[in-house]
Amino acid sequence: MTHVSIGERIRMLRKVRHLTVRQLAAAARISPSSLEKYESGDRNVVPSVLTALASALSVGPEVLTGQPYYNSAEADERIQATIPDLRRVLATYDSPDALPSAPRPLEVLAAETERVSLMRQNARYASMGSLLPGLLTELTHTALDGRGEQQQRAYWWLARGYRAANSLAHKLGHHDLSNTALERFRWAADRSGDQNMQVTAGYLRAGALVRLGAFDSARRVLEGLVGEIDRFAPEGSLTDAQIALRGAVLLKLAMVEARDGGARTGDLLDEADLIAALNGGRDTDLYEMAFGPTNVRIHRIAALIDEGDAEQALARLTEWGADQDQSEWVLPGDIAAERSSHHHIDVAGAKLAQADAAGAFASLQVARSLAPVHVRFHPTVRQTTAALVRADRTGSEELASFARWAGVQS
Repeated sequence: MTHVSIGERIRMLRKVRHLTVRQLAAAARISPSSLEKYESGDRNVVPSVLTALASALSVGPEVLTGQPYYNSAEADERIQATIPDLRRVLATYDSPDALPSAPRPLEVLAAETERVSLMRQNARYASMGSLLPGLLTELTHTALDGRGEQQQRAYWWLARGYRAANSLAHKLGHHDLSNTALERFRWAADRSGDQNMQVTAGYLRAGALVRLGAFDSARRVLEGLVGEIDRFAPEGSLTDAQIALRGAVLLKLAMVEARDGGARTGDLLDEADLIAALNGGRDTDLYEMAFGPTNVRIHRIAALIDEGDAEQALARLTEWGADQDQSEWVLPGDIAAERSSHHHIDVAGAKLAQADAAGAFASLQVARSLAPVHVRFHPTVRQTTAALVRADRTGSEELASFARWAGVQS
């Protein structure tokens, strides 16, 4: 298996488009020297730069990352095998396939959807993938055939199922299917009668816009959601769910600003900190919105990395770690595995940018221990691992084994 790096894809497409390094760099608003480092693989392409380069080259970001990945392992083949069934179910959302028998009671379907949600948050994609097509079909029949409050409840749980489908498709690199699942989520949320679920749909849509580099659109959507949440609250009194939603929206807005070169990132993160304090400084997961002091800190680090300030990001981790008598900040053990592993993937990239190869590899190994499938299908992991392999002068078999596992080399 031959791995083609993001940098190599950028170089090939630049030549296909008959662009010089200077011309592409100007179109992406980066320096020519930075572009040369990205093309050579000496520097990881952060998400904001990736979307800018993809736009300048007139392709989607997934063309540069090479997704979806097929790593030729039996477990991975089982995960990817669920995608055709999901496509069929999402395409037939308003006219589902007939069931051989009546759907199970809504209470049973709700319990299974909750279980799938936990699988999503802990990156157990193979297990959730095998359940989703059948579960979504049963929920769809129940929702379409229901009446009144029972029908709204069915649509509420159906929306939760579509969220899991969106996450699975996105993590495996099927971004077109992920966008279809988002539209289905909005469709079900609108019929659930739950304003908070409708806000969640808007939040997820904004996330998709950010990944496409449509920052102005994402900003408008998120700012509209803040106003909508505030209108819900009687006399300014937010419920716990609204606190989680408002905080999550502010964090997403902060990432938009970080990736779009805005000046409000710090203010938005500070405001999110204040919102977290309203909830007693607790980490919560209402409406599957991980929000609280821990997630605000995770976003502070991610924002610094996206802004290109890896040095400051690592300094913060060291500062927070000192408060725990640790060399580096340690996340609470109850944070969802997918969220924790993503943080360590980001930190690995930051350490690589600071020429700390051993630290970068250690962070990747921590991420793998938390959520191996999430790590294996993450494009940043491939970038970082490929750079570590190129820089390795010791012939480390441990690193080589990790690279083979991640699909970076055969």
